[in-house]
Amino acid sequence: MTAPDHEPHDAPAAPAPGADELSVRDRALLAMERRPWPGPGAKERAIREELGISPVRYYQLLNALIEDERALREDPVTVNRLRRVRDARRGRR
Repeated sequence: MTAPDHEPHDAPAAPAPGADELSVRDRALLAMERRPWPGPGAKERAIREELGISPVRYYQLLNALIEDERALREDPVTVNRLRRVRDARRGRR
C-alpha cells in the first residue's frame, strides 16, 4: 500500500469517514505490522518507500495508535500482540 499522493507523508492523519473509524494512514500502519518480513532491513525499507516516513516516525505513530480503542476494534489480534511486545520490553528495562 502506498501513501496517497495528495497527502503529505508526515501530515496529521486525515480522519476516515465516520468519527469512530481509523484514518487511512492508521490502517496502513496496522497493515504493515501484519506483514511478514524476509530479513533485516526489509521492514524499514518498506516503511520509507510505501509510507514515505522514517522508521522512527513510524514507531512513534504506531505506539500512539496501539493505545487507540478504534485500532483495537479494527484489528484486535495485531494491536494486542503489539501491546504484549511493548509491555514485555518495558518489563525488561
